[in-house]
Amino acid sequence: MFFLRILSQLPFSVLYLFSNFLFFVTYRLIKYRRKIVVKNLKNSFPESDDATIRAHEKEFYKNLCDYSVETLKLLTISEEDLKERMVYLNPEVITPYRDKSQSVIYVTSHQFNWEWLVAAGSIYLPIPVDFVYQPPSSKFFDQFSLLLRTRFGGHPIKRADVAREIIRRKDIVRGVAIVADQFPGHDNDKRYWTTFLNQDTAFFQGVNQLSYMTQYPVFFAKMSHPKRGYYEVELVKIGTPPYEKGNFDMIENYVKATEAVIKKDPAGWLWSHNRWKKKRTDSYS
Repeated sequence: MFFLRILSQLPFSVLYLFSNFLFFVTYRLIKYRRKIVVKNLKNSFPESDDATIRAHEKEFYKNLCDYSVETLKLLTISEEDLKERMVYLNPEVITPYRDKSQSVIYVTSHQFNWEWLVAAGSIYLPIPVDFVYQPPSSKFFDQFSLLLRTRFGGHPIKRADVAREIIRRKDIVRGVAIVADQFPGHDNDKRYWTTFLNQDTAFFQGVNQLSYMTQYPVFFAKMSHPKRGYYEVELVKIGTPPYEKGNFDMIENYVKATEAVIKKDPAGWLWSHNRWKKKRTDSYS
């Protein structure tokens, strides 16, 4: 960790030079998951020609490498620098909820740079941020990711402990943040199937379950990437209580919002994730 902290103190200009080298290694030499990336892009954008797909692929790998060095930089970046580079455009939309002691839910997707998004939320937003996460199997990476995400005040909630923590912290006015577009691969995951990027896709039911359990308003963190090293976030309301049990409108609203962001900036999403590795079958539904 000490060595990583030293590297993190390098200026952005040097870190982005390293990102350029990392891109060459990842994209050109080892070709990290390129078959998966191309397959996912082609299936998601069947109307695009090969040249367009390759352009999206190449830009994705540049973003992925930038994400790596930017995440490292989060170890030592100043609050002022992070606020300049990850700008929340309308944090004031949360103020009325704070004023009436109403907690909210934030949902987003694996759009670059989601690590900065969580960290900067604790700086910009008028209520504390609790973030739901799945601990990685590696103890080191678990400690590393928690260090980054809690550095500016975020409170971690393990996915397995969500219900317990929601009840325990019910008197604290806060925003509960969740990234909900990953593959629901565990056997006990409750899945919801819908069409996403032209494909039959399984989603966690977590967004639905969390909104129904809490009856909190839901905001989608819509992220854009105007230039290298700079991001903007707009909070868009996609859910207003009351929510009914068994109604999946909340997931559909989330899926539509996520798809719209991806279509606007195809290279900004995490295409190297094997998102569609399982199809809907009798044994997986």
